[in-house]
Amino acid sequence: MNIRDAGEADLPEILDIFNQVILTSTAIYHDQPVSIEDRALWLAARQRQGFPVLVAEQSGAVQGFASFGEFRGAWPGYRHTVEHTVHVIEEGRGKGTGWALMNALIPKAQAMNMHVMIGGIDAANEASLRFHERLGFERAAHFREVGAKFGRWLDLVFMQKFLDQTAQPPSR
Repeated sequence: MNIRDAGEADLPEILDIFNQVILTSTAIYHDQPVSIEDRALWLAARQRQGFPVLVAEQSGAVQGFASFGEFRGAWPGYRHTVEHTVHVIEEGRGKGTGWALMNALIPKAQAMNMHVMIGGIDAANEASLRFHERLGFERAAHFREVGAKFGRWLDLVFMQKFLDQTAQPPSR
């Protein structure tokens, strides 16, 4: 499996994965599929802000993608914290693709001097919660009934991983 930076040519496969997750799960709190224009704007914004978007490719096909970006709208006090996303094609889940993507993504956050990485995970998604725990994320918050999809209320769990051992924040 090859992990590499995503480009515009990857957008149709990224879109397919994203929309499949929207339509079949509560991993993304969207109700309707998004357009290729939506994903193109997302990719361009991440690249413009200097945030990575990675794809896992095997036999010429994108198997998954991962990225991180600003946490909480980039208020200055959160500048050392990022929130990540990772999604894998349905038939590829549990086969190491997400693991490979996250193990390539985390060092990129560390290289940008980020202190904490956050993941927002649907509380009923036990597989994703266990996956993040194996990556060293810890449960930090449980928000009850903050989302709605498929006719039910959804709980959201925030998990966090410390990316460095800095006890004191930088002076600026």
